[in-house]
Amino acid sequence: MNQHASQDPTRRASQFSDQRDDSARITVEREIPASSEAVFDVLTNVERHAELDGSGFVRGLDHGDRISRTGQNFRMNMSGPHMGGDYQTDNHVTGFDKNRLLAWQTAPAGQEPPGWQWVWELEAEGSDTTMVRLTYDWSGVTDEELKQKIGFPLVSADQLEASLDRLAQAVAT
Repeated sequence: MNQHASQDPTRRASQFSDQRDDSARITVEREIPASSEAVFDVLTNVERHAELDGSGFVRGLDHGDRISRTGQNFRMNMSGPHMGGDYQTDNHVTGFDKNRLLAWQTAPAGQEPPGWQWVWELEAEGSDTTMVRLTYDWSGVTDEELKQKIGFPLVSADQLEASLDRLAQAVAT
């Protein structure tokens, strides 16, 4: 199922292109009037992730440091009916390219990632504008029971767009 972003010229829907199943991924993008350095600074600050979350699931940081490399982990406090209320996630950083890329795989606390990931790609468009692309990719989930329980996609294109809007607001303040 393709999900499309609004027709606002600062937003475009696209598909994150690799060998994975495009029907198990949603990507939204928009221009943010800030440098890629400023955008990356906000994204790598895990204490601000609840502020950026357009889904309403992220409640706050349990523990973790500013993201500075792959291999790092951070734990978030979450809440949602899909998990019966409050829960925690461990987030395993799988992609880091300063001012360009940040990615992590999410898992229930204490478990290995079951196959979904969040990918933030930044493309500088001059010194004060950045195209930000956010991808929610669940193509790596192979557990059919988990797919049924979660009901992928758990997060909609509209909620991802709300995350981009929140990021733009966070960078502006």
